[in-house]
Amino acid sequence: MEHNKRRKLIDKSMRWVLRFSIAGAAAVLLLIVGIVTWRGMGGLSWEMISQPPEGSFYLGGGGGVLNAILGSLALATGATLLASVIAVPVVLFIHTYAGKSRLAGALRLALDVMWGIPSIVYGAFGFSLMILVGLRASLLAGIVTVAFVALPILARTFDEVLMLVPKELRESTLALGTTRFEMLGMLLRQTLPGLFTAVLLAFGRAIGDGAAPMFTAGYTDRLPQGLSEPIATLPLAIFFQLSAPFKEVQTRAYASALILTAIILVISFLAQYTSRRLGRNVIR
Repeated sequence: MEHNKRRKLIDKSMRWVLRFSIAGAAAVLLLIVGIVTWRGMGGLSWEMISQPPEGSFYLGGGGGVLNAILGSLALATGATLLASVIAVPVVLFIHTYAGKSRLAGALRLALDVMWGIPSIVYGAFGFSLMILVGLRASLLAGIVTVAFVALPILARTFDEVLMLVPKELRESTLALGTTRFEMLGMLLRQTLPGLFTAVLLAFGRAIGDGAAPMFTAGYTDRLPQGLSEPIATLPLAIFFQLSAPFKEVQTRAYASALILTAIILVISFLAQYTSRRLGRNVIR
């Protein structure tokens, strides 16, 4: 009897701990969004979204951050695609051929280590690689570097999704005479919602990164011209505007932060929505 009371007390206590944790996380999110919205709404306008900066933009002149918006979208899209090309085959190899071998453990450990490396380290690595191959700051250099930032997030998220595939489904697929290579198609169809969510999460991480593009993508007031040209990104646009001594420019920095926050929130909601829509026919 005493043991049951103790278990119920512990269970009730943990429920309240979880509730406070959820409430705390929600409060922090609302605080961040609220402050950015409050400080940025005064500088947000159609001109900010639809026009590139003019020559005196960082001195309080006209123009907007269209170049940074398009540059961030181009950089994040390219980096996510490149990361997907590398991560998806690696994770499928782990679950189809490597199994519980030492190689699978080593690959997961490497991805975990990559996840923990600060993005500025990737920026320094990308900068050294640029010097080695004779590549200047450009969209291409930024894509390659940011892909390393997004790669472990995409791979480990997809890895966790594949772990949820029922063991019985794998065994029944092999029992029908399919090869391990043919089983890849089944795994992709089964985990398509999770894969799409992982891609969107990696995209959100890539578009919000500021350290890696600083070293490799450069910065320019022009709209994206091509893979060999430097580009602007929203995180760097925010940094440069906040560094200006003019209050109007700093207000625009918060408006740029509001734009970036809105993009990331849309991506997060889209990931949740598509995961539910695509996951209706998933066998659990």
